[in-house]
Amino acid sequence: MFVLFAPSGEAFGFGEIGGACERDCQKCHQMTLEEATAIVKQLNPEIDVLDVQLGPVGGLWEVIIKARGKRGIAYVDFSKQHIITGSIIKVKTKENLTGRKLYELSKVDISEIPLDEALVMGKPDAKYRVIVFDDPD
Repeated sequence: MFVLFAPSGEAFGFGEIGGACERDCQKCHQMTLEEATAIVKQLNPEIDVLDVQLGPVGGLWEVIIKARGKRGIAYVDFSKQHIITGSIIKVKTKENLTGRKLYELSKVDISEIPLDEALVMGKPDAKYRVIVFDDPD
């Protein structure tokens, strides 16, 4: 017969077991944009950190980064010792939480696109618009 005993205490990182963190993670854990930048720059000084917020799962910070003109997402654990890249997928719904966030980051507000010198075809006040970008070179 094999019996495994696991000590309690630090093994419970979330919840209210043994005086661990409260349900509101930001009461116990903080990460500033400057801290996230310092952590990420250790791996690659060319990556810019644009934003940091709580991640989609407990124990992780979601760090919005920009490298080579493209935005991406990395995760930093609450201990600030590990960076995780890749997708977080919710098993029950099969939803790609990282992909959803990247989609939100890539949305463009059409009202902010300058159309002063644009070639307009059709009615300028039409209900739907299609904007085509082209590079003749």
